[in-house]
Amino acid sequence: MRLRQVAGQVRRRLRQCCYVSSPALRRRAASYPGCAWKPPGQFLPPGPQKNSSDAIRAGQVEFLNQARSPGWPPNWNLDGESKLWQYNLHYFEWLWALDYADGQRAVVGWMDACSPLDAPAGWEPYPISLRVVNWCAFFWHRHRARLDREPEFQQRLWTSVYQQMESLRRRLEYHLLGNHLFENAAALAFAGCCFAGRASAQWLEQGRLILRRELTEQMLPDGMHFERSSMYHSRLTYLLLLLRATGNEALRDLVQPYLAKAIEALQALCHPDGRIALFNDSAFGIANEPPQLLQYAKEIGLAAASAPEDGPWSLPAAGYYGYRKHADFYLVCDAGPVGPDYIPGHAHGDIFSFELSCRDHRIVVDSGVYDYVPSDVRQYCRSTRAHNTVTLNGQDQCEFWGAFRVSRRAHLRDIAWLPEPPGFRLQGWHDGYQRLPGRPRHARLFAWHRDGVLMVRDEIDSAARTEASSRIHLHPDCQVASIQGGSAELSTQAGPFAIRFAGPGALRLEDSIYCPEFGRRIPNQAMAWTAQGRQLRFGFCLAPGRLISSFDLEAGATINRQTYPW
Repeated sequence: MRLRQVAGQVRRRLRQCCYVSSPALRRRAASYPGCAWKPPGQFLPPGPQKNSSDAIRAGQVEFLNQARSPGWPPNWNLDGESKLWQYNLHYFEWLWALDYADGQRAVVGWMDACSPLDAPAGWEPYPISLRVVNWCAFFWHRHRARLDREPEFQQRLWTSVYQQMESLRRRLEYHLLGNHLFENAAALAFAGCCFAGRASAQWLEQGRLILRRELTEQMLPDGMHFERSSMYHSRLTYLLLLLRATGNEALRDLVQPYLAKAIEALQALCHPDGRIALFNDSAFGIANEPPQLLQYAKEIGLAAASAPEDGPWSLPAAGYYGYRKHADFYLVCDAGPVGPDYIPGHAHGDIFSFELSCRDHRIVVDSGVYDYVPSDVRQYCRSTRAHNTVTLNGQDQCEFWGAFRVSRRAHLRDIAWLPEPPGFRLQGWHDGYQRLPGRPRHARLFAWHRDGVLMVRDEIDSAARTEASSRIHLHPDCQVASIQGGSAELSTQAGPFAIRFAGPGALRLEDSIYCPEFGRRIPNQAMAWTAQGRQLRFGFCLAPGRLISSFDLEAGATINRQTYPW
């Protein structure tokens, strides 16, 4: 942890009372200062909008694939729900499905029922950050003319926004940093430029200064967010677009240098189906989909991002490498750090894992993420065995515990990326297993050919006998049609595929789970090649079609009489 994180943890424990509860703060809210911004266009609503107006008014909402009946207006403190589910209720992202009158009723219901003591989850800094952005964009832009005709409601709404922002700016999430602090700063800047007056100017300046510092640290040189989650990268790209769309020149100039690269990185991590790769804590249905973000970027005047070119690509700072052939294949490999050393909570044990698509269909998948509470499923989704890489002695590359804890994290060594006209080669090793007896280390070599042939070679170097298992997790639509020795045939929606292993070991089929969305668990299959020894060398070849004639760890593979050498 960094020193400011430690200081933030101390402050957080000492400051258990919310500032907005004091009468003095209520008096300082004063009269509504007026709206100051002039956005050039509409704001993009956040995330996929799964809740319809009819369902909300009938008292039915769904978050994280869990439908509940909080009533209308909602009961803001449903017993038995996870904190993340409660957060989603208090985010007010569902507000965008309502018309003005119903949105007003929902917000008034919240203001009547949700004091800091009555609804503490709703007054935590992160929900405040998301909620205020939604309130400002919904009422002071989409429905500004209607709001201006109701000064009494406008004054009350402003008073609540003021109280929430004053609470937020005194309790910024320095104890967490990362995407949490970024959300806090974006909310300060967004609300700050929405209103006139001294308080708003203070929010804007505080948010702008934090953003300036955090953008330098959190956005890597290749454009990827430093927590290396495609989902959070999508969310931060959305926030950058939103800040640019306010029309505030200072915010536009601040975010502009980062947007083009952030969009390029987002495009790189998209499968042909238009959705993100699921490395680390990533799931569908949370952040806006990439095509929606790209379209919004055009609408607010950004130069149209060109479609990624066919061929090898890399995000070397993030550690993502791959190949794209639009009509046929997409491959992405993870050879990067698990995350920032001081904030690895969204990291998974996925070093040297990969995902593969063919003709818009996913073939090899990351297991995704199911929830954010300490549970067996959370532990599994973060584990190395849930990814397409190698486990040693049944252990993970790093030590994972709780919902977000990581220690003894692995470090990558000697990463070498060689893009070539027919494909690429990627190799390196990591020290994550050197805490185990014999201090083993795992090295992996990827060799990819544009015909869709992937060859992977693993080497285990250990002073003690070690059991190594290399897994390949298949999309639920893919089935193992047959296994014979070290070879298997797959039936997929993109056509047949063949896998052939080489080296010491034995092949078996395992039951697994695929969690592409929070709260959604789908049975799938994983192939596991397991070998034992001190010095191990094994690997596999994966290719479209029904037959891999031979695969040799030195010579390469022969498929339909064509040779693919290492």
